[in-house]
Amino acid sequence: MATPDIETPATAAGTRAGTGTVFTRFIGLATIVGMVALGVFGLLLSPADVQQSDSVRILYIHVGTVWVAYVAFAFTALASAAYLWKRTTSLAWDRFAGASAEIGVLFMALTLLAGSLWGRLSWGKFWVWDARVTSTAFMFVTYVGYLAVRGLGGSHHQRARRSAVVALLAVLEIPLVHFSVKLWRGLHQDSSVADRTNVNLHGLMLFSLFISVIAFTLLYVWLMMHRQRVLAMQDAIDNTGLDYALQQRRDEGDL
Repeated sequence: MATPDIETPATAAGTRAGTGTVFTRFIGLATIVGMVALGVFGLLLSPADVQQSDSVRILYIHVGTVWVAYVAFAFTALASAAYLWKRTTSLAWDRFAGASAEIGVLFMALTLLAGSLWGRLSWGKFWVWDARVTSTAFMFVTYVGYLAVRGLGGSHHQRARRSAVVALLAVLEIPLVHFSVKLWRGLHQDSSVADRTNVNLHGLMLFSLFISVIAFTLLYVWLMMHRQRVLAMQDAIDNTGLDYALQQRRDEGDL
């Protein structure tokens, strides 16, 4: 006996289910173009470094990923503050915070991976207990903990309130990590661009780094739009399941 097709809202309307829109597809296309440009400039056109040779090309990944992690964690704190300040029934800001934190954790993991590979080529070791490296790893663990807090039981608003507090505390680690090189001298080099009196990148190397930041930012925006929509659908499914369970209990009481 054939199983009848289950009609969903998307199929009923004659549209394809998904979280994509015209704008997200445009951002996705721009991201692909940016990543291709980064590959061309970073691997082919940008020159090798005098001291680090071709290993310096990891810089274009390392800086791009840590930039996204910083932006993602900062936006998590901003969205968390907006949720606490608005005090409305809407969970949109909380979903933005959660989605951004997930992306930030992913890119912070990529930062640590790229940094360890670069460290192996530069220092001869995959890991050293340098101030920047250690504080970055600690921040990674902190935001993994933030995601764990979001996964605890309770209502959606309970989840939003407790995770917002954690996010506002965790964001204080960003300046600590960023300025750790100046606070505690270690093996990790200082910024190659932020210090205008000591700019170590010029020409195509600086332009390739600029492309890296733009491309990874576009990737963050694209992932952010899709992920927060997925979280919204998950919350809707949870709410529907709860409503169904309550109705079942009411029906049992009527028997």
